[in-house]
Amino acid sequence: MKLGRLAFLVSFLALVATFLPPAHSATAAPATASVGTAAAQAPQARAGAWKPRPATYGVVVEKDIQLTMSDGVVLRADVHRPAKADGTAAPGRFPVILTQNPYNKNVSGGSGGDYFVQRGYVFVQTDVRGTGSSAGQWEAFGDREQKDGLEVANWATSKKRPWSNGELGLWGPSYMGINQFFTAAQHPRGLKAMFPIVPAGDVYRDVVASGGQIDAGFIPLWFGLVTGAGLVPPAVNQARPDATLTTLLQHVSGALGFQVPMLVSAALGSDAGYDGPFYRKRSPLSVVDEIDVPTFVTAGQYDIFQRGTPMLFDRMQKNGVDTKLLVGPWTHAEAATGAGLEGSGINSMAEMALRWFDTHLKGLPDTTLDRDVAPVTYHEIGSGKWRTMQSWLGSEVRAKTYALGSALKPVGGDTIVPLPVQGLCSRSTAQWTAGALAIPGCETDNRINDALGVSYETAPATSDLAFSGPLNADLSVSTTGTDGLISVSVEDVAPDGSVDRITGGWQTMRHRAVTASKSRTLNGQVVQPWHPFTREAEQPVRPGQVYRVPVEVFPTGAVIEKGHRLRVTVHSYDVPHLLPNVKQLVRGIAGVVTVHHTKTNPSTLVLPVRR
Repeated sequence: MKLGRLAFLVSFLALVATFLPPAHSATAAPATASVGTAAAQAPQARAGAWKPRPATYGVVVEKDIQLTMSDGVVLRADVHRPAKADGTAAPGRFPVILTQNPYNKNVSGGSGGDYFVQRGYVFVQTDVRGTGSSAGQWEAFGDREQKDGLEVANWATSKKRPWSNGELGLWGPSYMGINQFFTAAQHPRGLKAMFPIVPAGDVYRDVVASGGQIDAGFIPLWFGLVTGAGLVPPAVNQARPDATLTTLLQHVSGALGFQVPMLVSAALGSDAGYDGPFYRKRSPLSVVDEIDVPTFVTAGQYDIFQRGTPMLFDRMQKNGVDTKLLVGPWTHAEAATGAGLEGSGINSMAEMALRWFDTHLKGLPDTTLDRDVAPVTYHEIGSGKWRTMQSWLGSEVRAKTYALGSALKPVGGDTIVPLPVQGLCSRSTAQWTAGALAIPGCETDNRINDALGVSYETAPATSDLAFSGPLNADLSVSTTGTDGLISVSVEDVAPDGSVDRITGGWQTMRHRAVTASKSRTLNGQVVQPWHPFTREAEQPVRPGQVYRVPVEVFPTGAVIEKGHRLRVTVHSYDVPHLLPNVKQLVRGIAGVVTVHHTKTNPSTLVLPVRR
């Protein structure tokens, strides 16, 4: 998993861009910023649509304020306050928007929070424990970091803060979206709303080990990003040189005690390679039932958290929480900007967040919010249109099964030769490097990659086939090895032969066991199988024996338009996304895989088709 210096630098810079302010958002303004300058940076609303309040304040920033946690560890926070025209802080108390950042707030900037400050909010951004200017050791959403979230939130809403009116909102993308759930689940004082952008739901299944192999595309880069940003000398210690060495040593110690052992354990196929308490502790789906404040959730169809984000919305909606879901055509890096929202009914991500916070923090009347923004708004792959629904995987969709070998006819043979370049020339590469490594031509046409596997496709559609939600590729397969990865792509074949990879799913054969009680069904058919991924649930694989392997294909919203064909392609690798660990290599994961589709050993694709 070792990265070359150049590759690491390119990936590092690309990932840093994920957490920079959106292009349309105001950047951190100096204390002397004028109201006129701030107003000029506001996004433009569409004529006749809801319009955001104009900027009425400048921004003044107090850097690296010391927050001492209950265990004595010092975190650092930047407080962005509304400012008068002369650059001094505006009088009065304001609602607070909080972001907890692991990527060093002094490197990643204000994360777009000043857009809210200019409209009457205070924006507080902390470096989480063991990162940036904050002391301690980082452990990625561990118990102590989660407790920090509660303590920081309560600090921000305390009457001791002369700028806080006690009302709190949580906001931010990715990591800063995930930790909103852990903070909110502890019910901090004054919390009124959340706006998580592309958060994970179940970190093991979403990103760490999709299907049972380790994510080599994103996880090492992510660890490198947090570690690298944490080793930038803390800016606060320019005034306290004595603390510089101590803080940096704590960050280094954290890397040696957490990041490095985790990567090694995963690579060797030890405990980190299996699901268990460690990952459940760090998965928002484990605490989402505690959330009771209005929550606007944003997801990306090509995002690393494509699977889990809609599941968070689904659970909250079922629990009666006021919640909405926006799913756009974005990779992880693109989702924070919300580009391409034209036609969705939402002008921009910043404006939607402002509207959400104005409604739920400031209590400003907005009688058209629910009319303008449906519970579910998603981009439809294939048509490029925006669609709406009342729920996720509800009564508006119905399971429909397509059998490989009949409805989906073979394109060539059924045998997959293991080639460790399968997946490279596909959209998967861009998705699982968070948008950093898109190979020209491969992201939009999967034909080259498909030629390395086996494909099955329908006849040209006589009418549009629209589907929305998770899919299940329930395949009968055999291998000449003693384990193997089944990588599935669901695709749209245009009349000109170009292939658009809509979504994908992955499953190792030894982890084929399914827990029925945790799987999702529609009209009696499984559309989202749930695999335990534990040591105890592993099952042996014998060469030549046929096994039924349900593959969870990640959720999407798409249409196979009239004249196009629905295609399913199967590979035995998805590089650089997934790589086998040492244990899997030793077992013989590189066998020749055969897909079976007979009456005795059927293979099917189950789609959640829109009614």
